[in-house]
Amino acid sequence: MINVFKFGGASVKDADSVRNMASIVSNHLSDSLVVVISAMGKTTNAIERIHKLRFEGADYADELSGLIAYHEKLVEELFDGNSSGLIALTEKIDEFEKKLSEPVGNNYDEEYDKLIGYGELISTAIVHTYLKSQNISSQWFDARELIKTDNRFRDARVNWEESQERMHTVSSALASGKVAIVQGFIGSTLQGQSTSLGREGSDFTASILAFLLNATAVTIWKDVPGMLNADPKKFKDTVKLDRISFKEAIELAYYGASVIHPKTIKPLQNKGIPLHIKSFVDPTAEGSTIQENTEFDHLIPCYILKENQVLLSISTRDFSFIVEDNLKEIFDYLSSLGIRIHMMENSAISFTIVFDEDTFKQEQLIDLLRKRYTVKYNAQLTLVTIRHGAENSAEAITSGSDILLEQKTRHTTRIVIKK
Repeated sequence: MINVFKFGGASVKDADSVRNMASIVSNHLSDSLVVVISAMGKTTNAIERIHKLRFEGADYADELSGLIAYHEKLVEELFDGNSSGLIALTEKIDEFEKKLSEPVGNNYDEEYDKLIGYGELISTAIVHTYLKSQNISSQWFDARELIKTDNRFRDARVNWEESQERMHTVSSALASGKVAIVQGFIGSTLQGQSTSLGREGSDFTASILAFLLNATAVTIWKDVPGMLNADPKKFKDTVKLDRISFKEAIELAYYGASVIHPKTIKPLQNKGIPLHIKSFVDPTAEGSTIQENTEFDHLIPCYILKENQVLLSISTRDFSFIVEDNLKEIFDYLSSLGIRIHMMENSAISFTIVFDEDTFKQEQLIDLLRKRYTVKYNAQLTLVTIRHGAENSAEAITSGSDILLEQKTRHTTRIVIKK
């Protein structure tokens, strides 16, 4: 029986967290375990800042020093003077610095993917070394050798056939009783170029491996008791969803529910592999289960806020209709820039879209569109999504805000607001 566990950045953010993670793993050694681990704490954010500064030709020495110091402190506390942890860390830091010293190309996303996975490479090296120090037999795998993708940088698409062929190495490790330690979020092309699966993509990595290995279940370990009906950092009195369907989960993830990555559900649903969301703070608690049955989906309303949104309206200059040819051109631009639409609406002479704020991509898109269209936009907006809510569910959330766009269907209300 193969189980896939995924531990996010919060579950390995410091020495005590890593010890807790190891304790959870040690309590499940009767199963064959694949453990997917994210970068520690806010490491990915730090590497993103380093990448931006490096790409712009600016000095990133302070950011790099802070990143190294954070991991050195964690290792010192975790290994209590044992040099094995520092050796593992130094090896990966040296690789990272070597990559940083290479000439900078002109493709922002490609350069991003060359660097961004080092958070996961560092964290898994530390965790693997710590597990060995606790007499837990484990084997470290480089996800770039396991998960093969196309070259759509920062949002790579999995080459399932090529990835399947590489699973025999993991299967062999599991058969010999070892815990397989794998980085989340990253892969590589057949030519060996590093790629990433989209921000917060470690959940998707767990799902990919579960699909390819025919796992019994996937468990995502979080700092919340399960899948909640709203973000507890933004809403009071949240309620745990004990059981929901794959269908409902993929809808909530698409709308922006942060507890799971949007791509996670499909591979699991395709093979009927249940997804458990459990608390690493209280590992014995029941958590939430996502499975096929839809009978519980409508019982509890769900609230999702996506902040830092852009609402962009595209209009023809000569009062001609926005027709299919225009839409094809617009979508080609969006696809080429890797911009994902969260909401859209069209009228006779305009087309409006909502997407995540990304200054670099946003400026490129506007430059392309202004060659033929009139473009207007608002930034720093919030997209509110309510599933299975009552008629007046949105009033408390939108009170005092300007409503810029609103859409309603039978089960879902979506509103773009400016606070």
